[in-house]
Amino acid sequence: MRIYILIAILFFTSLGLAQSQANYDESKVPKFTLPDVLTSFSGNPITNQTEWEENRRREILQFFEKQVYGKVPDRLDEYGFKLLEESNDAYGGKARRKQIAITLKKNKKTITYYMLIYLPKGNPTAPVFLGYNFYGNHTVTADPNVAITKAWVKNNEAFGITDNKASESSRGIRTHRWAIEKMLDNGFGLATIYYGEIDPDKNDFSDGVHSLFYRDGQTKPKTNEWGSISAWAFGLSKAMNYLESDVNISKVFVFGHSRLGKAALWAGATDKRFAGVISNNSGCGGAALSRRQFGETVAQINTSFPHWFADSFLKYDNNERTLPVDQHQLLALIAPRPLYIASAEEDKWADPKGEFLSTYYASSVYGLYGRKGITSKEMPKTNAPIQNTVAYHIRTGIHDVMDYDWENYIKWANTFVK
Repeated sequence: MRIYILIAILFFTSLGLAQSQANYDESKVPKFTLPDVLTSFSGNPITNQTEWEENRRREILQFFEKQVYGKVPDRLDEYGFKLLEESNDAYGGKARRKQIAITLKKNKKTITYYMLIYLPKGNPTAPVFLGYNFYGNHTVTADPNVAITKAWVKNNEAFGITDNKASESSRGIRTHRWAIEKMLDNGFGLATIYYGEIDPDKNDFSDGVHSLFYRDGQTKPKTNEWGSISAWAFGLSKAMNYLESDVNISKVFVFGHSRLGKAALWAGATDKRFAGVISNNSGCGGAALSRRQFGETVAQINTSFPHWFADSFLKYDNNERTLPVDQHQLLALIAPRPLYIASAEEDKWADPKGEFLSTYYASSVYGLYGRKGITSKEMPKTNAPIQNTVAYHIRTGIHDVMDYDWENYIKWANTFVK
């Protein structure tokens, strides 16, 4: 418990000056009008599924792609998968473990990242939660057979990570964020990837997937090309290729926490193969409305993490009101597939109210498909989930992933896989 308290202290301390300057007063939220998700940029009303799919969805997706997260510049030349290790005796015999290498090739250059999979024994096509982890596959489990990442890792003294290298000392340090046995006991599998193997989380575009696509002399993406969030989403889609074709799993719920919640939402918006999307405390640039300017703002996130978004997003720093879109429209792109947004009561930086309002305003698109979303603008009480096709909860606690979250995600996802 002490190490998790220390981690929380280090996390909030690292936010430093940006947090101290953030607005946490509802009375100081500027008055704003949200762009209507069911009115096109040209002012035409959207009244049915066809108009949504062929007109409104397409133009919203293209705007986010070019002006917010950035466009993937080209197609891969090829990609491949290799089974590195498997066992039918993981988690005391209740799970099958697989470790897969995924290799992407472009312009005679390659990058390889690794996916750890646990499937309930006896059910090789079980539904799966797919999500990135922050420090390496070996950190989500105490399983000694899981390989330690060799990629660049952010230093963390509490985890014993120095010189940007993972080691045995960090094995299992994030087990509390991944309720693997709960998943297995409820018929779900887990597939997870260390996000730094796709693109290291630093403002340096020389050592991740971006570099595969560079033309001669290019050192960073063009203005409207992909930032790291878009790159991470791209990696999730390629992992889905493996899950779909080799393991034959059709029910994959893409999950992410914090910045990786942003990546999960963008992956779900751009790749309709994902059966559902779960965003845990994703905040600014994820589920939270940008126009509220509560907690982290567009200017703060672009300053602190300039590599996450396309450079074209910079024009909206301190200028959210001119955005033709807002994050409720990102959530609407996932319709009619199941969507779960979750907040934490003490996580003001991620603006829980802004996350909730996004789910409410996205729900009108779900209505076009006869799916039930969030029907009231009044936030639910803490620890009182709303579980429709569009689901939401706010729980007690801090910016983290807890058993409470997974218990609700599993219960909710179960209703869509039977």
